[in-house]
Amino acid sequence: MAEAAFFQTIAQMTTAEYKDKGSRFLAFAFPIATVDDFKEKLQWLKKEHPKAVHHCFAYRIGLDGNNFRVSDDGEPSGSAGKPMLGQIDSKKLTNVAVIVVRYFGGTLLGVPGLIQAYKTVTVMALQLTPVIQKPIEVLYELQFDYTRMNEVMTLVKQLDCSIAGQQEQLFVLLTIGIPKARLEEALYRLKDMHYVALRKV
Repeated sequence: MAEAAFFQTIAQMTTAEYKDKGSRFLAFAFPIATVDDFKEKLQWLKKEHPKAVHHCFAYRIGLDGNNFRVSDDGEPSGSAGKPMLGQIDSKKLTNVAVIVVRYFGGTLLGVPGLIQAYKTVTVMALQLTPVIQKPIEVLYELQFDYTRMNEVMTLVKQLDCSIAGQQEQLFVLLTIGIPKARLEEALYRLKDMHYVALRKV
C-alpha cells in the first residue's frame, strides 16, 4: 500500500451550540499545528468564558496517531473528552482541536446525557467547516548566501513547499516543508543548486 501523501484537517475555526435541560454547550473547533497552538486557544477561551463551569477538550496532531489528548475538566470521567475525540477520529481528521465550554443549567444530565451532549455539539461544529486535504510535508533545512535568496525562493514556490522558519545571520537558514509527493523532485533540484546546504530536520 502506498504511503499517504495527504492528511485531512479543517479549513477554519467554527462554533456550534447545543442546549439540554438549561445547560449550554458551546463547541469551538480549530485547525492547529502544535500543542502550543492549542494551549493559546484554550487560554483565550478561558478568558472569554470565565463563568463557564467546564472547558473540556480533545485534540489530535500529527500522523503517527500518538499525539492526542482529552480532558473532561471536572465532568465524570470519559463523558466529555473521549466522545469528542471519537468524532475527530470518525472524520479521519488530524491537526484539529475541539474545546467545549459548558454553562451549567441546574439539572444534572447524567453520564449518558453528557456523552450525548458533548458528542452532538462536536459533530455540529465539525460539520460547519469544510474538510480540506493538506500535503504531508517533510522538513528540510536549507542554508545559503543572501545573494541567492531570489533563486531559492522561486524554487520553493515552484515546488509548493511551505516555509516553517527563517533565520538570517551571516547567511540565510530556511526551514521548509516539502510535500511528500514531490520529495524526490525537490531534493534532486535542490542538490542541483550547489550553493545550498541541505539537511533533513
